[in-house]
This record gives sequence, C-alpha cells and structure tokens, in this order.
Amino acid sequence: MSAHDETHHHDDHHDDGHDHGTYRSYLTGFIISAVLTIIPFAMVMMGDFSSTLNIAVIVGFAVVQIVVQMIYFLHLHPKSEGGWNLLAFLFTAIILVIVISGSLWVMHHLDSNMMPAHDMEAMGQAASPGIGG
Repeated sequence: MSAHDETHHHDDHHDDGHDHGTYRSYLTGFIISAVLTIIPFAMVMMGDFSSTLNIAVIVGFAVVQIVVQMIYFLHLHPKSEGGWNLLAFLFTAIILVIVISGSLWVMHHLDSNMMPAHDMEAMGQAASPGIGG
C-alpha cells in the first residue's frame, strides 16, 4: 500500500461532493419544524378560531414544513447533484398532481352523472305494473 492510501482511507466517504449538512443546519431545521408544528397545534387546542381558518393554517404550515424538511434534512436544493435531484423531485410531484387531480375529477363526474337511488326506485315502480299484467 502506498502512503496516500494509509493516510486518507478513513476520510474517503466525506469527500464525495455531497452536502451532508452540519450540526447547526440540522438543529436549525429541527427548530423551524418544531415551530411549524407547535403553532397550528396551539391554534387548534385554543379553539378560538373557525374550523376553516384552522384547516387553512394547518395545510399552509404543512406545505412550508415539507419545504423546510426537503431543504434541511433531504438536502434537496439546486446545487445538489447538479440540480438533477431537484428536477427528479419536481417531475415526481407534477406526475402525482396530475394523477391525483385526474382521479378526483373522474370520481366527481362519475358521482354527479350517476342516477340517484330514489329515481331508480321510481322507474322500477312505474315499470312493474306493465310487466306483471
């Protein structure tokens, strides 16, 4: 073995060009995530706000928390892997939005175009005297 292999062998995994984060960045992400959890929790527990406002705040803080966790814990930013990680994530998110919104759209139209049960019963009662006679 050469002298180079012996001196740098244990540090090889730290020099791979990836941003692994620091203790400070993980602590910052944790504190921001905790605050983004505590605020909606406190709003719901106080009970002073309408349910519509509570839902809007919970959804808004959840979206912000997703972004915070992707940045601080998943290290998903334009600099990581030349931007390919972010591009792959955005592609996945777009496909999910298309599939979920399309499924909801189809289910809504199926529901609104189905004949209600009371109309089916009325059709059956109107047709039954002609069948039996």
